[in-house]
Amino acid sequence: MSTASIALSPGGLLSRERIIARPGFNRWLVPPAALAIHLCIGMAYGFSVFWLPLSRAIGITETVACSKELTFFQEVFATHCDWKISMLGWMYTLFFVFLGSSAAIWGGWLEKAGPRKAGVVSACCWCGGLLISALGVYTHQIWLMWLGSGVIGGIGLGLGYISPVSTLIKWFPDRRGMATGMAIMGFGGGAMIGAPLADKLMKFFATPASVGVWETFVCLAVIYFVFMMAGALGYRVPSENWKPAGWTAPDPSKQGNSLITSKHVHLDVAWRTKQFWLVWGVLCLNVTAGIGILGMASPLLQEVFAGKLIGIDATFNELTAAQKGQIAAVAAGFTGLLSLFNIGGRFFWASLSDKLGRKNTYFVFFALGLLLYALVPWTASTGALVLFVAIFCVILSMYGGGFATVPAYLADMFGTKMVGAIHGRLLTAWSTAGVLGPVLVNYIREYQLEQGVARADAYSMTMYILAGLLALGFVCNWLVTSVAEEHHMSDSELAEEKKIADDTHQHFVADVEALADEARHSWKVTLAWAAVWIPLGWGIWITLQKTLLLFR
Repeated sequence: MSTASIALSPGGLLSRERIIARPGFNRWLVPPAALAIHLCIGMAYGFSVFWLPLSRAIGITETVACSKELTFFQEVFATHCDWKISMLGWMYTLFFVFLGSSAAIWGGWLEKAGPRKAGVVSACCWCGGLLISALGVYTHQIWLMWLGSGVIGGIGLGLGYISPVSTLIKWFPDRRGMATGMAIMGFGGGAMIGAPLADKLMKFFATPASVGVWETFVCLAVIYFVFMMAGALGYRVPSENWKPAGWTAPDPSKQGNSLITSKHVHLDVAWRTKQFWLVWGVLCLNVTAGIGILGMASPLLQEVFAGKLIGIDATFNELTAAQKGQIAAVAAGFTGLLSLFNIGGRFFWASLSDKLGRKNTYFVFFALGLLLYALVPWTASTGALVLFVAIFCVILSMYGGGFATVPAYLADMFGTKMVGAIHGRLLTAWSTAGVLGPVLVNYIREYQLEQGVARADAYSMTMYILAGLLALGFVCNWLVTSVAEEHHMSDSELAEEKKIADDTHQHFVADVEALADEARHSWKVTLAWAAVWIPLGWGIWITLQKTLLLFR
């Protein structure tokens, strides 16, 4: 098939063959394409902004409670009373369960189809899910929201999340950690843009007959679809023979890092190795501890410091409703600050891992994290607010850093050929942690309160248990070794995979050196980065304004 016919055929526009980069393509155009998608699907973290308005979607000004006689399934289909926040909260579980599941199931397809096709499917699922959710709000059918954003949108999350991983690692073999950190940073930052934007849109669309949520869903679906399609169409994959100008692949034996391989391991083999399951445990334990903290950050600060946050010597139960409103605003600033460190940590730690090595970086996560979690109860008892906040900021930076570092960790051990699909399988660890973390933290807290423990002390046991999980993660990371040669793909197997994936790339490769000599200064690069940094900068500014309340 000629290049012209590929360009004219609808399927060709999305095919892997169509997106092979031509000589002179600037690799710095790929990270903003990945960021455009991740910043949109990252709104999954910010969906709680809809809970309170949706909890009074019928009553508008006040919640119309359902009769206690209604069963759960009757409440699901009821149109005369409002949804409980606990019912709405199931969306988070669906998000992360289907994110991990879809990444695991379709990761192999992504490697063959290419990132552009996966990005387009992700855009259709995520934005289409928002439109179905809008219909669910309009008709007051919560099952449509679960199906739309939770299931279909969750599939979009999984495909969108892993779509750039393999591509970025191949474009930046000299800086694998930094490359994946740049993209995955966007997933952490999506809520910083989406949550305040959604809040403004709901206020704009609100009327005496509507809380403005379904209209906001429609508006966000349109905005996100434009950005995600631009990102998907901006994806390019490098030639099989491409390498950065002046870069030579390092010799692992000379580096003293036996984990790094120049070979490749097939997906069907990789997930059966002990190394895969050890890294699965590493990610699961790191995320379980971090996501538990992220989910309870606001109530934790309010209940531990209570009146001290507004200069009053009073416990949480002694505060008036107005005072609780004041400390809730302060806690919102704390949550915003944690979001910034979650985002910054994704880029900082992933980039640092290029110097330290992935295994050593995770050793830092677990050893330092264990110490910090164990210090939290003492810090809370002394009333050292600044130190308390600083500890949690570092913890959340390592939580984000764990997500961003693990793709490079997998590429080091299993090679780059199928790292996207292997990463997809590994994300089931995130799905597991997304259930374990909140359940573990919430139930321990409730048990402590039922036993008469003061609210300010109800989190101490939780911190020690989370520290124990990190100790277990340290052991898992310590046990990680290089993948045995018997698991590596043979030359014939590798050639067959390239043939299946149409990954020979020969029709565009005339001169390998011309590909390496990329155009470093381009107006396209400036425009692409501005398109993602302007909204991200706005989100950071809004977050910083809220954070200032914490230190007043």
